[in-house]
Amino acid sequence: MIIGRVLENEKKVKFDVDITCTNCGKKVPGGLQTGESYYKTQEFERELADFKEKYLCGICRDKNRRN
Repeated sequence: MIIGRVLENEKKVKFDVDITCTNCGKKVPGGLQTGESYYKTQEFERELADFKEKYLCGICRDKNRRN
């Protein structure tokens, strides 16, 4: 999954983080990508923290869509 921004013709940085579903607590694979110039910036760190706070696994996300 790509998080943040990737500029045209820019190398992507792949990284792993521990991500858990905020609804059921299930641990999910945390393979993410972002642009080289965006990686490790303050904006990136904020966006990653926000992403981890609001992440729903596929099962919980589908339940929310059906209801």
